Amino acid sequence: MKSKSILSVLVLSVLSFNAFAQLVLKDQIKFHLNEDGSHYIKTTFTNQTWVRYTEANPGTTVFGTAQNQIFDIGLRRTRIQFFGQITDKVFFYTQFGQNNFNYLSKLQVGSFFHDVVGEYKAGGKYLSLGAGLTGWSGLSRYASPSIATTLGVDAPLYQQATNGVNDQFLRKLSIYAKGKVGKVDYRVALSKPMSVQNAINAPGALSKSSDFSSLPPHLQSQGYFMFQFMDQEENTIAYNAGTYKGTKKVFNIGAGFIYQPNAMWHTGTLGDTMSTPMQLFAADLFYDAPINAERGDAITVYACYSYSGFGPNYVRNLAVMNPANGVNTSGTFNGAGNAVPLIGTGNTYFAQVGYLLPKNLLPEGNKLQVYASSQYSKFEKIKDPMLLLEGGFNWYLGGNNKISLGYQSRPVFTTQTNGDITNTSRKGMYVLQYQIAL
Repeated sequence: MKSKSILSVLVLSVLSFNAFAQLVLKDQIKFHLNEDGSHYIKTTFTNQTWVRYTEANPGTTVFGTAQNQIFDIGLRRTRIQFFGQITDKVFFYTQFGQNNFNYLSKLQVGSFFHDVVGEYKAGGKYLSLGAGLTGWSGLSRYASPSIATTLGVDAPLYQQATNGVNDQFLRKLSIYAKGKVGKVDYRVALSKPMSVQNAINAPGALSKSSDFSSLPPHLQSQGYFMFQFMDQEENTIAYNAGTYKGTKKVFNIGAGFIYQPNAMWHTGTLGDTMSTPMQLFAADLFYDAPINAERGDAITVYACYSYSGFGPNYVRNLAVMNPANGVNTSGTFNGAGNAVPLIGTGNTYFAQVGYLLPKNLLPEGNKLQVYASSQYSKFEKIKDPMLLLEGGFNWYLGGNNKISLGYQSRPVFTTQTNGDITNTSRKGMYVLQYQIAL
């Protein structure tokens, strides 16, 4: 009886909703709230499952047991978006889900709100104002990447410069403005950084090498500006596409910044505490266009230069969904598992290219895309440059549903007896990803 009552309530709810809303089902779940569809509510779902083989960094352990190589399966990202234009001027956006769930994760925990935003269209396409937990932030294109359209198996994570330190997986508690003026697409925001004491990996003890300050944070200002020479990109939500697979002809040049006073600290020569600002700047270029309409092939190109000022000798190792949780006495500067220094004070150059092969190579409208990318960073703290190399392919099964195979070659750094941190070897990682996107 109870189950029949619940079913009746659900059916009546759907029927009541359809009395004033039209449900649209064509590669999307969308409710029109008015006749022309300008008012709507929409939901999406994306899941990325990784099957991975990792050559572990030297000295890697899993709960104390040494591991030279690790096979694991994990959920890299699972997301549900729910958003809508509910009046001519009022828009809302929410995103809920989980990141990095693998065999080392705590059980039955982990899902959270990534975004919760309310937005008001104050000046047509020229100006919208919003506030909440949001990815409308500054610096560069992939500081806010669209996960469903990422060209590689992952975004260039170094552009999410404070991810997990004083923000929530790149999202920040912000007030923001965004819009389009002619060919210029802009976003600016003022954010209250989250407490570093609650970070995924909280900063260590105060030392001569700069780290995030544990003092109450100052406001963070940021912006990103794109000049869009060709087709205009959507800016309904914060996240930028990684590839259009030739469905648009896009050529953008962008530049952005993030600035936070006294965000960092370190000890001076006399042992006193020195505070410095966090000053980040980037300039980038994005091109995506069909090559031959009849063949159906297309090219995607992205390049970026970044200067990161986190204070003297700051460097941060990142380990995506780390398949290990410790090191023994043979450990290196990289740390455990697949960790590698990706963020730090210094200069970074990034380049990525993708080629969508002609449409008739695969049956049933499936498409194949190959890609390659590299990150070259010269960090103040590390003597040798950091060179990360990646490549692979995407097999599109319709829309953004795809199977991807990627390979990453990362450097391993060792601290020498004289204190120099040098590149002593390289390790690899293979990732097979199955992405479902609606």
